[in-house]
Amino acid sequence: MTSLEPRSLRVAVADDAVLLREGVAQILKAGGHDVVGSFGSAVDLVDRIDAGLQLDAVVLDIRMPPTHTDEGIVALEQLRASGFAAGVLLLSTYAVPSYAVRALGSGGGTGYLLKDRVADSGTLVDAVERVAAGESVVDPEVVSLLVAERTRSDGLDHLTEREREVLTLMAEGRSNSGIAKALVVSLKTVEAHISRILAKLGLEDSPADHRRVLAVVRWLEHTDG
Repeated sequence: MTSLEPRSLRVAVADDAVLLREGVAQILKAGGHDVVGSFGSAVDLVDRIDAGLQLDAVVLDIRMPPTHTDEGIVALEQLRASGFAAGVLLLSTYAVPSYAVRALGSGGGTGYLLKDRVADSGTLVDAVERVAAGESVVDPEVVSLLVAERTRSDGLDHLTEREREVLTLMAEGRSNSGIAKALVVSLKTVEAHISRILAKLGLEDSPADHRRVLAVVRWLEHTDG
């Protein structure tokens, strides 16, 4: 029996820097995906999606014209509000905690990656594939900054050191198996840690909310000091 080939994703890239935009497109094409749209502004991207452009994922710069502040995140929030369910990977030059909170808080498969990672083609392609699959991805450097600056708590102070390690890896977007591998523990142990984390944070099971994402958002909100 032959194994199935990975599905080729339809991806759009939006960045006002032509060289970066083209570089991302080439990396994704080399990774086996189809880049079906290239845009110099978030407005152009949103307009094309509203006009019916079908996508599996978007790679979107955060700071673009006209103000070079948070245009990418505003576009993400607009798209989610209109029902756009495809994965969105935000790129930024800077590790800004509030941007990570807004990105994950928008719902769906969403990621926040520093542009330095673009030089690592494998990391970029993996992140796009993961958000397209509905996962959350946060750059490890952003997570490290947030953890180091933690000054407030809302149930977080009740977590054990190991539970904080697990939550940190969750914030990076690691799967349960990925966390188990990183900590050299069994999958069942990871599942038990996550169950206790969710209970301590008071995140009740709900069909409308993804508790894993809510836990990460809680972590980011209370480390944004």
